[in-house]
Amino acid sequence: MAETTSGTHANKKVQNAWALYDWANSVYSLVITTAIFPIFYNAVTTVRDDDGNLISDVVTFWGKEFLNTQLYSYVLATSFVVIIVMSPLLSGMADYAGKKLDFMKIFCYGGALGCVSLFWFNPEHLEWSMGALFLANLGFWGSLGFYNAYLPEIATKEEQDKLGARGYVMGYIGSVLLLVVCLAMIMGVGNHLTKWAFVLVAVWWVTWSQPAFRRLPSTPQETRPEGNLLTQGFKELRGVAKDLKGQLHLTRFLSSFFVMSMAIQTIMLMATSFGIKEVQLSSAELIVATLLVQFVAIPGAFFVAWLSGKIGNVKALNCCILAWCAVCAYAYWFASTKEGFYVAAAGIGWLMGGTQSLNRSTYSKLLPKTEDNASYFSFYEVLEKGGLVIGMFGWGYIEGLTGSMRNSILALVGLFGLAFLVLMLMPKSHRGHLSAA
Repeated sequence: MAETTSGTHANKKVQNAWALYDWANSVYSLVITTAIFPIFYNAVTTVRDDDGNLISDVVTFWGKEFLNTQLYSYVLATSFVVIIVMSPLLSGMADYAGKKLDFMKIFCYGGALGCVSLFWFNPEHLEWSMGALFLANLGFWGSLGFYNAYLPEIATKEEQDKLGARGYVMGYIGSVLLLVVCLAMIMGVGNHLTKWAFVLVAVWWVTWSQPAFRRLPSTPQETRPEGNLLTQGFKELRGVAKDLKGQLHLTRFLSSFFVMSMAIQTIMLMATSFGIKEVQLSSAELIVATLLVQFVAIPGAFFVAWLSGKIGNVKALNCCILAWCAVCAYAYWFASTKEGFYVAAAGIGWLMGGTQSLNRSTYSKLLPKTEDNASYFSFYEVLEKGGLVIGMFGWGYIEGLTGSMRNSILALVGLFGLAFLVLMLMPKSHRGHLSAA
């Protein structure tokens, strides 16, 4: 039975269990989407001669030809489209029927099943192989929507920045630990064990999720709405959208967040592929860059949380956005060597977790007092995934059009600039309430 936190935000066991889910599921983000699977995918879908020169990186998917990384970005983007559609369907039941924890479990187990299925990845049968990636990504991001919705339920506004940062840091540490185990297995025994890393991700994810599944509350709301709960989520989203019309501060923040998500999530999902195709990094060099990102991200997340406490959330976010612009510009102009890529990776790591954590806690602080947190966070997730879909499809389209990922990076600078301008328009009257305690 999950423990309830009704009447108290001080339940540290619940908060620790919540943060531990980041430890559990972040291994997917690192091992599958960042470190090992992108390298594996590019290796098995690329044809080279005996000297290592590229012969072809074109794959066939349902009878149509794509660049391998273009297909990769399209499959991930499509999974986010499904999440956007499913989130409203499930959020109503999550709030009113107390199903938030149940849906979190379903997505977790589905994502783990997708990871296990990657063990049978075969470039000769990409339709089914990419389906496993689709399922794994759907499970990971789908579970996060319900996970994030717990934050205002289990923590006070004063606790949310630090708790959010703690979750991200635990995620970094846990994912690095499993990555080291996977690398020791692959490099110490042989590359033929690479696919077993995907199985280990599933086992880790499911095992370490159990404390959260035992302790997070699953209490339904006292007031049950009339009508079908399955369509209640769409009604709630319409209600949230209607409420936003009278809350300029939330509208400006979410508009900036939407544009920001187009860029940040795309960078995180495609950085490894950029290193492979544009910089021609070896597998070992990519692993070094990945570990650099993770180790820099830990102090980076704490630094951003500290900065928000000093100058407020909005100013801290604007500082992060400007830093992202600088990192993207640097990557476009200078990340053509191993050393240049490492510098860009360090910048991404420093900003990555802190920006995401601060976005999440800022939104949580701005929310009106309400029982239907899942619906508000469903709206947040829809915007994030909508931005990501546009970002991923845009990245793939520009790469397919120009033949270079570097041009896709240039477009991201413009997105960050727009996000900065929109956030600057947020009413100053609300900025004073957004300092991290």
